[in-house]
Amino acid sequence: MGKETGFLEYEREDRTYRDPAERLTNYKEFVVPLSEEQLRKQAARCMNCGIPYCHNGCPVNNIIPDWNHLVYEDDWKHALEVLHSTNNFPEFTGRVCPAPCEAACTLNIMDSPVTIKSIECAIIDRGFSEGWVKPQLPEKRTGKSVAVIGSGPAGLACAQQLARAGHAVTVFEKADRIGGLLRYGIPDFKMEKHLINRRAVQMEAEGVQFRTSSEVGVEVSFSALQENFDAVVLAGGAEEARRLDIPGAELPGVRLAMEFLTQQNKRNAGDDEVRAAPRGSLTATGKHVIVIGGGDTGSDCVGTSNRQGAASVTQLEIMPKPPEKEDKALTWPDWPLKLRTSSSHEEGVERDWAVLTKRVVEEGGDVAGLECVRVEWIDGRMQEVPGSTFTLKADLILLAMGFTGPKRRGLLDRAGVDLDGRGNVAADTEWYLTSEPNVFSCGDMRRGQSLVVWAIREGRQCARAVDLALMGATELPR
Repeated sequence: MGKETGFLEYEREDRTYRDPAERLTNYKEFVVPLSEEQLRKQAARCMNCGIPYCHNGCPVNNIIPDWNHLVYEDDWKHALEVLHSTNNFPEFTGRVCPAPCEAACTLNIMDSPVTIKSIECAIIDRGFSEGWVKPQLPEKRTGKSVAVIGSGPAGLACAQQLARAGHAVTVFEKADRIGGLLRYGIPDFKMEKHLINRRAVQMEAEGVQFRTSSEVGVEVSFSALQENFDAVVLAGGAEEARRLDIPGAELPGVRLAMEFLTQQNKRNAGDDEVRAAPRGSLTATGKHVIVIGGGDTGSDCVGTSNRQGAASVTQLEIMPKPPEKEDKALTWPDWPLKLRTSSSHEEGVERDWAVLTKRVVEEGGDVAGLECVRVEWIDGRMQEVPGSTFTLKADLILLAMGFTGPKRRGLLDRAGVDLDGRGNVAADTEWYLTSEPNVFSCGDMRRGQSLVVWAIREGRQCARAVDLALMGATELPR
């Protein structure tokens, strides 16, 4: 695959970013793609491993060495076919996936993995620019109908696969536009939303119907879906945000990350201020912002706060600071725990680790600061460090501490499906069937908070399970 000596001849080279001074002035994507010649050299570095661990590192099991080789051979159209055979939406993963495939790459033993994510993104972007991405219509219709609840990556992948199998698919989305957290959780500067729109056009041409502003369990009866569709798929995501349980957390200046990010994405989409901010306009402009939570959502809050003109941004994490470099002998080819610095961090932020929040400082009925204490982790247990209490100035505190599972009120209350010990919908990864007949579940609603690429995998596998249940046989890939 690639050029067998390519990894010896070419150094790793990845996409670059536009200067922070330029990119902070807008919400556009700022990644600078590699040239075609650079991409072919990077693809040539794929070294024909005896065992390509990148396959298992990738949740959708992308056939990475094959499309790397095709790019090296300048056969981009065939590379797109191979890429699409395992991933419905590589334009999403090519932008927002953390690339566990690269962590599993054999060359990562030497800290120079193949630039798999960049090549993947280049393949699909070229496919759209060349007009190679077209609707895939089924040879025949089955006469069966499926309702998919939720239009995030799991719901979209499931719906597209089922439509291509010949079923009549209707996607119900409670928001005003499709995409789920792809639309309203991920900032535009990481993934512009026209990417979702053009996939929606393709899927509508394939027969998928979208019903937005239709919350099942509220505006739409779940029992009616069971009566009128042959199968129902629950793909609503894990939306129950983890709350901050300390004194002062009820103050107006303590807000959920998703509320903050959604408002800005709606503004970027041209929504008026009232629609974008039902609880009142929420911006970081001129404020001292504290982001609690050290993950991707916290990073997105940092980047958005900087674009809004925050006076300062501080990001806190309760866990200790990870090591700069992992121990390859212990971790490879698995996903390593190590310090990661995102593009948003590079734009300006103070980061602190092993910090526990104790109290929100109030002044005049709103947030004035955040009292914290340092902690130590000993044998997996957290202990406060005596005498380490400190207070940070704050006008706005954003909670980006992850999600505890799907929301129960509304849909899940009406569906009556069993939940597992973590509060997610109980269903296995073989049949994706819930405790209710002909009701399936996939994505974060089933597995809990996870990656976009895992959602796509589950959506595809769930579609196969639904097709098998309805037809007794299936040709959809697993």
